[in-house]
Amino acid sequence: MRLSQYFLPTLKETPSEAKVVSHRLMLRAGMIRQSSAGIYSWLPLGLRVLRKIEQIVRAEQDAIGCQEMLMPTIQPADPWRESGRYDAYGPEMLRITDRHGRDMLYGPTNEEQITEIFRETVRSYKDLPKLLYHIQWKFRDEVRPRFGVMRGREFLMKDAYSFDLDTEGARRSYNKMFVSYLRTFGRMGLKAIPMRAESGPIGGDMSHEFVILADTGESEVACHKDFVDMDWAAADIDYEDDLQPVIDRFTAKYAATDDERNPDIEKSMAADLAVGRGIEVGHIFYFGDKYSRAMGATVTGPDGEEIAVEMGSYGIGVSRLVGAVIEASHDERGIIWPRPVAPFRVGLIDLKPDDAACAAACDGLYRKLWDRGIEVLYDDRAGRAGVKFAEMDLIGLPWQVVVGPRGLKTGGVELKNRRSGDREELSIDQTLAKLTES
Repeated sequence: MRLSQYFLPTLKETPSEAKVVSHRLMLRAGMIRQSSAGIYSWLPLGLRVLRKIEQIVRAEQDAIGCQEMLMPTIQPADPWRESGRYDAYGPEMLRITDRHGRDMLYGPTNEEQITEIFRETVRSYKDLPKLLYHIQWKFRDEVRPRFGVMRGREFLMKDAYSFDLDTEGARRSYNKMFVSYLRTFGRMGLKAIPMRAESGPIGGDMSHEFVILADTGESEVACHKDFVDMDWAAADIDYEDDLQPVIDRFTAKYAATDDERNPDIEKSMAADLAVGRGIEVGHIFYFGDKYSRAMGATVTGPDGEEIAVEMGSYGIGVSRLVGAVIEASHDERGIIWPRPVAPFRVGLIDLKPDDAACAAACDGLYRKLWDRGIEVLYDDRAGRAGVKFAEMDLIGLPWQVVVGPRGLKTGGVELKNRRSGDREELSIDQTLAKLTES
């Protein structure tokens, strides 16, 4: 994509309403614009990142046999009345009445809707287990929406639901999702810490939230260093094996937020203790037959009796993750995207677009990179070099290739690694080879 044609409304100054790093940088980098309190339009650069994150989440859900579907944003109130949550959910639920006087709502979550679908379509224990998910926009009318996409009212969420015949099967589904989450966040270049959590309005007796480490995180996190050191993205895990030892390894080790920390445990851990700050990006729940019994979601068991299925739900804040990645990966100049979620892998900068040699070299490199499947944002605009460098640092693409008349005279271009800041002079062929391998 040529920057002269791309819709990228960057800002030099930080808007006064932006209080956290991710909100400031997303506005300045032209990723989002506020529509109303806690509701944002996603501009092209921001949408590319959102889709990259969404696709990683989708791939890891598919890998454990979870099947994608799509449920509507607007739900009828009746299933929520059946579950008992319509009135109990509170003012965060946006309640609507349609033109025929029917009570509706903008879904904050989908336990009721998926349970209704299940009870109308699944009849026998032979059809179990089932893992279903969708990625859909949600709405919760937060009393004080703030921090940009980190705590907005409208947000994109992956929510999955498991249906099993018994507790053993349900816990197996829970464990598969637990490990899948660790892999999902690892693939995004994030360190995720699983922590026991309260179930809140979802309900249930077992719950974990996943917190990623970021210097600007919402709360302090203390944990065993194994949480931080494990490379889950590269872990070779057979989802058909017994995953309980994997879960036990983590839940048995110490992990706590600032309001739950135990000084005695931390003292005994000594060098094994890691302390940082964290942001919640995922939450999983096992709630048994809370919804299935209330809403009549049963199957005929092996002995012919009706059995209320065991259920769990599993959420990942897809849009929240965009902000969380920035909180975890930035510097004073701007965003530093991990390669898997970067909107483009390479920023190509033409220092002198009106120079025929520079234009020819950039055009040729641009085509060759795209031909190799490498996404490029090509700054072909006229303008000062300093402005181009600052804007490219702001948007944070992993690599920058700088082409100027002086370097071309000796047959070279400058390649810069955005994360490390390292620069090197390479020939165009060497640059192509390195970017292809990176």
